[in-house]
Amino acid sequence: MTHQTPTTSSTTRSSGGMPRRRFLKSLAAAGAGLTILPSGFVTGKEAPSNKLNIAIIGAGGRGRAHFGAAQRENVVALCDVNDKNLAAAARTFSKAEHHVDWRKCLEQKGIDAVICSTTDHTHAFIANWAMNRGMHIYLEKPQGNSVEEVRVVRAKYLKNKSKLATQLGTQRHENPNFDRVREMVRDGAVGTLKHVHVWGDRQIRRKESSYLPAAGDPPPHLHYDLWIGPSPWHPYNPDYFGGCLKWNMFWDFGSGQIGDMGSHTMDLAWNAIDAGLPTSADAHGEPFNPDITPVDLTATFEHPANDWRPAITLTWYQGAHKPARLEDGVNVERIGHGALFVGDKGYLLADFGRNELIPRDKEAGLAHYKPRPKEKQIPPMGGFQQQWIKACKGDLKTSCDFDYSGTAIEQMLLGLVAYRAGKKIEYDGAAGRVTNDAAANDLLSRKYRDGWTLDG
Repeated sequence: MTHQTPTTSSTTRSSGGMPRRRFLKSLAAAGAGLTILPSGFVTGKEAPSNKLNIAIIGAGGRGRAHFGAAQRENVVALCDVNDKNLAAAARTFSKAEHHVDWRKCLEQKGIDAVICSTTDHTHAFIANWAMNRGMHIYLEKPQGNSVEEVRVVRAKYLKNKSKLATQLGTQRHENPNFDRVREMVRDGAVGTLKHVHVWGDRQIRRKESSYLPAAGDPPPHLHYDLWIGPSPWHPYNPDYFGGCLKWNMFWDFGSGQIGDMGSHTMDLAWNAIDAGLPTSADAHGEPFNPDITPVDLTATFEHPANDWRPAITLTWYQGAHKPARLEDGVNVERIGHGALFVGDKGYLLADFGRNELIPRDKEAGLAHYKPRPKEKQIPPMGGFQQQWIKACKGDLKTSCDFDYSGTAIEQMLLGLVAYRAGKKIEYDGAAGRVTNDAAANDLLSRKYRDGWTLDG
């Protein structure tokens, strides 16, 4: 039997061997000044009373990208299934308590907010548990690994939006081009919007056609059972490790490009079109593999009209399905991840940092459109992570909260449901049900191991 390190909370020790939790309490009792002061005790933006007590769950990899923003606050807890990641993070956050099990971490007293950068198949769990405990949360994308997970997290946020700040980690959203694209679409740069095409060109193909075979024992610093978490059990193989692209193509661990770059690129379109959930989804791609998500895929969604545009069609392409030309031969080949907004008067081609407006009528040109003056442009957010921290302390408003981002990824995951069902599905977004294929509803959720609950 493979040896597993205990999965209970692992607390660091002081230089004298005393557990850090008891050590800090003893110092606080002695008046050493390490106690976090209650709100309002000291004034000023740098006062202890105005800083968040943050838990960082997932302290390696993507988690390290948040250390800079977190250092301005009080990081009181670190959690990671890899002891080496904990030790490395402790060099930056020496006063934080250590945990290897995120469930134990969320029971630590005094946490105000959570930054979660774990594997995709635990995102919805950690987000939901944190909100159940009244904690603000910054969650790396995607918001969940199934339609049901995303809906549960979104519903929990909407129930608590008057007291909790949430932000999904689509950090490219802070790029000013996102707002310039929104302004152009809303101000009629393409005329009446008809169709939106979004794509990603990543083509990472695995040589394996199934989950990896058992290959030795986990190293002693890795709590592998906790890494598997709520997903069905798969034996240890070192090739699952070394970054998200090693594991996120497996259905039990991720959603492939849909959840990865799909979250980022769809955000570019979502920010501009004010869409909710689609009424239908249709998809086709490479032959279905029950273990590995598709590399090549096209998914098409129908969205109803809103108060400023008619009903529109939205199409997502990935892998080898990424087009070279679209709509009257508009060349999109030079953009790796991007979007094309199609209207009756023009085309807007955009990626994360640039855009190009192309008129339909070359003689009329762009006479129909007048760009906004700078003073009327959407102001810059001032940093994506910092926007969330500010929201935690103030108005709770963020650009990519779990409502906005939840509808975007629910749509994308519905594309995978249609792909697996092998047919166009009609969707009731209010009920969260497929209405024309009862069997497809089983694909909206996923199965968990015994002992794990999404709403804990």
